[in-house]
Amino acid sequence: MAWLRKFLILTHRYLGIVLSFFFVLWFASGIGIMFSKGMPRLTPELRLERLPPIDFSKVNLTPANAVQAAELNNPPGRMTLLTVLDRPAYRLGRTTVFADNGDIIDQIGEDDALAVASRFMNLPPDKFHYSLQTEVDEWTLGNRRQLPLHKFEVDDDAHTNLYVSPDSGDVVLLTTRGSRALAWVAAIPHWLYFTRLRTNDRLWQQVVLWSSGIGTFSALIGIILGFVQLKYTRPFRLSKVSSYIPYSGWMRWHYITGFIFGVLTLTWVVSGFLSMQPGNWAGQGGLSSDIADVMAGGPLQLENYPLRDAPAWRQLLPGHELKEIDFETIQGESFYLARDAKAEETLIAANPFQVRRDAYSTDLLMKQVRETYPDTPIVESQVLSDYDAYYYSQDHAAPLPVLRVKFGDPDQTWFYIDTQQSQLVYGTTHLSRIERWIYHGLHSLDFSFWYYNRPVWATGMVILSLGGLAVSALGLYLGMKRVLRALKLA
Repeated sequence: MAWLRKFLILTHRYLGIVLSFFFVLWFASGIGIMFSKGMPRLTPELRLERLPPIDFSKVNLTPANAVQAAELNNPPGRMTLLTVLDRPAYRLGRTTVFADNGDIIDQIGEDDALAVASRFMNLPPDKFHYSLQTEVDEWTLGNRRQLPLHKFEVDDDAHTNLYVSPDSGDVVLLTTRGSRALAWVAAIPHWLYFTRLRTNDRLWQQVVLWSSGIGTFSALIGIILGFVQLKYTRPFRLSKVSSYIPYSGWMRWHYITGFIFGVLTLTWVVSGFLSMQPGNWAGQGGLSSDIADVMAGGPLQLENYPLRDAPAWRQLLPGHELKEIDFETIQGESFYLARDAKAEETLIAANPFQVRRDAYSTDLLMKQVRETYPDTPIVESQVLSDYDAYYYSQDHAAPLPVLRVKFGDPDQTWFYIDTQQSQLVYGTTHLSRIERWIYHGLHSLDFSFWYYNRPVWATGMVILSLGGLAVSALGLYLGMKRVLRALKLA
């Protein structure tokens, strides 16, 4: 077995020389990404906060009039009333119709984009420096399909960069010097989001899969060596464990940290590999989402939305500054879904014009589920007033209560239905639930006993990440030391 031991040592050593750099990168940036929460972006909360309130006194068109003005043959799948260029407007898919006179937005130019940016930042126009963003860069990777964008560099304390869509007239991206700097030490190295690499989707996927796949193999060998190289004598005594370690110097510390944090290192790199969904192994199967259409009860009934003036909205929702209103059909009835500056949503019946506060009957929802999937047995149905292990949100943004329905189909589909708005909000299968544990569970350690107490969870994650970083950094140091010694002898 001496040859096998030697093979494992040499394989771990030389793979480590190459891959320890990636491990250091991933662990260090993983700490940062817990606080950056990804790439710089415009959050929904900030977008609504900065969006001008709807001026209902200027709304002269009904939703039906707007559809006519847009010359659409069928009602849109989604319709929203909001403010664009300081005027009320209907958003119908990719088409925007001004609600005051029926004009259609074609493309907004530099001057209009400047007005949008100035209004958004509440700063005078002379504080903005314009350029047209035509090529994808580090910050527009997630907005590639929206290019070109009007870009403004803002003379403010945060060194803000603002991007405005010429198609919609909306601010679609906001970055600051702080968020950009944090991204360079967090999301970009952690996800390998380097522009030239990330714009080649296939190459980026292969690089991540191969580096994490080989890293998994190397970490596994390291764990095996941790036991193989332990020189203990019988009987094993904990008081003499220090004498059982066959190394000295920095190699000794690499061995000790690897023994303590090796399994954690392995689970993190394995779960990172699985995050890429190789072969889309967990993303297939399950029942169709036909129930969503059934619970909607049909397309938008545009004639059910008359003009309503500002006093009517103020009387219904006193103290609310409405920023957006979606028009929706729920259970065959027409509703408004209004959002205010605090991103709070209120469901309002169109006729009679009143706030709906009651949840939909579980019996009604289950009747529709059974009728939609008549040949599929239902194993269990239950109303959840709290999150379970698969439907959850650390910031509690996912709606509650929900009706959870477990099916007896081959893929063991589960549906989660928002009882307040009668909407399918989440679906999962047997394979995706396995993925939940071996990806999110092992990568984010999002277990309920500490996940909802963010300070405790974040502290624990930082400590564990520092352990993995120590293993990797020591491996990188030892590997580079060996390489430099070999170069000197060459």
